[in-house]
Amino acid sequence: MPDPTETDTAFVPETSEEPRMPGHETDLDDKPQWQPRYPGSGRLKGKTALVTGADSGIGRAVAVLFAREGANVAIAYLEEHDDANITREACEAEGAEVMLSAGDLGDPDHCQGLIDAVIDRFGGLDVLVNNAGEQHPDKEVTDITAQQLQRTFQTNIFSQFYLVQAARPHLKKGAAIVNCTSVTMYKGAPILLDYSATKGAITAFTRSLSENLVGDGIRVNAVAPGPIWTPLNPMGGQPPENMDDFGEHTPMGRPGQPNEVAPAFLFLACEDSSYMSGQVLHPNGGIIVNG
Repeated sequence: MPDPTETDTAFVPETSEEPRMPGHETDLDDKPQWQPRYPGSGRLKGKTALVTGADSGIGRAVAVLFAREGANVAIAYLEEHDDANITREACEAEGAEVMLSAGDLGDPDHCQGLIDAVIDRFGGLDVLVNNAGEQHPDKEVTDITAQQLQRTFQTNIFSQFYLVQAARPHLKKGAAIVNCTSVTMYKGAPILLDYSATKGAITAFTRSLSENLVGDGIRVNAVAPGPIWTPLNPMGGQPPENMDDFGEHTPMGRPGQPNEVAPAFLFLACEDSSYMSGQVLHPNGGIIVNG
């Protein structure tokens, strides 16, 4: 059994006054639904996928669905070892070979070490899913500290640059990169100014990286979820008073579940989307955006 405590140690600034992100899914009373909802069909058979933020929420749902579709999976996360082991066990139950790696994806050295470890373990990398993220609500722009601003950008967008830079020498024709942006990039979020800004950067990065890599046969796309029930929001990502009606403002009148988002990542990761690059999919409960 892989021991995540033997991987890189996570870095979180000691002076941070913000809640630790994303929180432990095991602490939620209302558990998110992450289990795949249909049988696999081998769409990622023989592939290796790295999924960041895969200890819980959308990342866990993506990792397990990829495993069901035949991929071996590297699970990257911050420090939630209990959650990560649940993801590992679920992926192994689908027949996948699994690698765990804990650490700070905002650190370029950690990202390089992570990619090196994936290549050493699996011999290559076919799919990179940049899903890890954090958010901290603030009612006033003046409440956002320099430390929080830098930390949110490090986790949400700098990590994607670092991982793509480290992975680029190993990505061959047919490889796919799928980034996680957000509905907040399109419709705004008045209490998530820094988070929304990172998601705008991710969308621009996705489109520009697609143009950069498409000539080499590497596709780059993104998914922009709406309000999804994961540990991120109830454990500090939203004010407590917002959680009673979380997601009810969508046309569907409810938050989404991680296993309702994961198929969008699968579609963009496999050959079903072979004629798509630079695009964004919107599992958001029916919110109309220009995307």
